[in-house]
Amino acid sequence: METENNQPKESFWSRFFVNDIAIDLGTANTLVYVKGRGILINEPSIVAVRRSDQVIMAYGSHAKTMMGRTPGDLVTVRPLKDGVIADFDLAEKMIRHFIKKVQTNRFIRPRIAICIPSGITEVERRAVRDSAEHAGGREIHLVQEPMAAALGVKLPIDEPVGSMVIDIGGGTTEIAVISLSGIVTDISIRIGGDEMNEAVIQYFKKSYNLLIGENTAEAIKITMGSAAPHVSDDVKLVKGRDLVDGIPKTVKVHSKEIQEALAESVGYIVDAVKLCLERTPPELASDILDRGIVLTGGGALLKGLDERLRIDTELPIIVAEDPLKCVVLGTGRIFDNLNEFEKVLSPTKRY
Repeated sequence: METENNQPKESFWSRFFVNDIAIDLGTANTLVYVKGRGILINEPSIVAVRRSDQVIMAYGSHAKTMMGRTPGDLVTVRPLKDGVIADFDLAEKMIRHFIKKVQTNRFIRPRIAICIPSGITEVERRAVRDSAEHAGGREIHLVQEPMAAALGVKLPIDEPVGSMVIDIGGGTTEIAVISLSGIVTDISIRIGGDEMNEAVIQYFKKSYNLLIGENTAEAIKITMGSAAPHVSDDVKLVKGRDLVDGIPKTVKVHSKEIQEALAESVGYIVDAVKLCLERTPPELASDILDRGIVLTGGGALLKGLDERLRIDTELPIIVAEDPLKCVVLGTGRIFDNLNEFEKVLSPTKRY
């Protein structure tokens, strides 16, 4: 049984005996799904660390509020970069913290399914697995992000038809054509929401000599960001520090300027989608023509992106109903029937 927000209804026994945990370990956000209980954690992948002794003072949402506002002895760090672990120790502590928050029975080590970008190396894959294992997992399963996204939107991945998914996350964009429970063609580029935030920061530096913070850039991208041919007349006052005078300054910005700032990142994503389509076998390409392409991930919410892809590919583009949660929900489905989904798991698995 499910509740109104599509979360499974929590039973009394599931709190104590179900220990199957799915983790979407994203560059920007980490989501944790517990079988029978739904998504219990959706927080930024950020930690606040004290420089003097490397003690973590805050995790997730609390740490994000500190970004750009910390005193000298405190620094905010993203343990993941471009979809992979950049700081093994901090990533392990962050995963352990989130697992402890959702665990009610500390005597049973959980089974963990964790999603990974399709384009990472074996070393990066092993780092993710080891982090989850050291954080307390007794059985670790790795799932490629495009496959998890396809499971999350309930595409018929096990059938002999082509399904195409574009998952735009914080650090990477994953594009894949799936058939018969396997990825036929895939492209992973290290362009995502973080790259777009940086593009906005650089735009203000070059155009206004104004330095803005990462949180401000992200807020501007969410509220005013778009991809051509989207048209908007939004105007916003943006505050930052003048790079010439060194004093606080406010500038008035039009949404067209933010669209211009994001144009290069959007162009890379569009080019990658075209390249993936070029590499797709003709029989599967005809299926995609009929079934369309599904957009998931936070980047799918960028205004006008679906329209831009529709124009450039001449294919139907469907934005998932809840794009931010597709990957973690799909990863959680692995535990519904491990035998059935064995083929979609990454080859790297350890007990």
